[in-house]
Amino acid sequence: MKYLSLMLIITTVIGCKNNTQKDIKPSSENEKLISFFVGTYTDSLSEGIYSYSLSNSGNIKKIKLAAKTENPSFLAKSVDGKFLLAVNEINSVDSMGTVEAYKITGDSLAFMSRQSSGGAHPCFVGINQNGFVLTANYSSGNLGLFKLNKEGDLSDLLDKKQHYTNNHVEKGQWEPHAHSAYFINDSLIVSADLGTNDLWFYTLDTVENKLKGTIEETLRIGVDPKPGPRHIAFQPQKDWMYVINELNSTIALIKKGENGKYTVQSSVSTLPDGYSEKSFCADIHISKDGKFLYASNRGHNSIAIFEINQESGELTAIGYESVKGDWPRNFALSPNNDFLLVANQRSENIVSFKRDKVTGLLTFVEEINVPSPVCILF
Repeated sequence: MKYLSLMLIITTVIGCKNNTQKDIKPSSENEKLISFFVGTYTDSLSEGIYSYSLSNSGNIKKIKLAAKTENPSFLAKSVDGKFLLAVNEINSVDSMGTVEAYKITGDSLAFMSRQSSGGAHPCFVGINQNGFVLTANYSSGNLGLFKLNKEGDLSDLLDKKQHYTNNHVEKGQWEPHAHSAYFINDSLIVSADLGTNDLWFYTLDTVENKLKGTIEETLRIGVDPKPGPRHIAFQPQKDWMYVINELNSTIALIKKGENGKYTVQSSVSTLPDGYSEKSFCADIHISKDGKFLYASNRGHNSIAIFEINQESGELTAIGYESVKGDWPRNFALSPNNDFLLVANQRSENIVSFKRDKVTGLLTFVEEINVPSPVCILF
């Protein structure tokens, strides 16, 4: 009887453990996988653009090298999801960068076309629903305009817009460094220039295929200390945008007035009180419901988490999550917003976090080694 009782106890304990494991980790049979692409720097072990999968429990798995190409530092998808665009940040002072188009088939990429980006060291590419493509060329301080057709062919360079220092500062004090360019809608464009500290606004003329705008249509983000605007996130339910500033680790709230002009409303730090070490912002994203904003800190090596006031747009810091690595260059929210993935460039890993949709807070799931990751695209 003692032996039988002991066996029953052991069986019960083992059964409880097995049930607990099943509750924490779903079986592989029930996992739903979402594929995503990773852009990298190819100056070490990486060879180009890789495809990975994300499970519904937040686990990441490498699939394969999807495209062998040089320094694909930023990626974008066409609105219909059929094509992937990549800028190649050619690692030479005198070399022009390129922009490439690939056809997407599941987790695979097929090369379609390539053009000069219109400048040196392109670091951003974007596309609207009509196939117009923008590149931001950092070292040249300019934008390039192209068009992608339905077969995946990129046009020649249609137009180029050069940024320059303006009357706000002495000539030659700051050099232009275009860091991003977004379609606010199909005809209105905004570009963040880290060097001039301005947002540059353009309208797209689809008859002449030209970008039109003047220096009077720029918006100064700040002067002292130099902010260095880098990327922009748009509140999905409001006419608000948030600009992340690389050099002074802040986020500026920008609102559109009744006169149609955008103005800076306020600015908040991305760093916790008392932190005094060097840190530089990189990326910024807003949840689909418009309630939470996330920003990456390189140096502090964290994701800053903010709640967005739905009436005023003002930000309130609610947390700082360690990225479990070094130099979070880029991050992305999964399509269902259940997870947030961070690309740590220097520590060469991608880290997965579970996102609480009610509180906005993050919980670490796992990490995976990835060579020089700098862009994640779902």
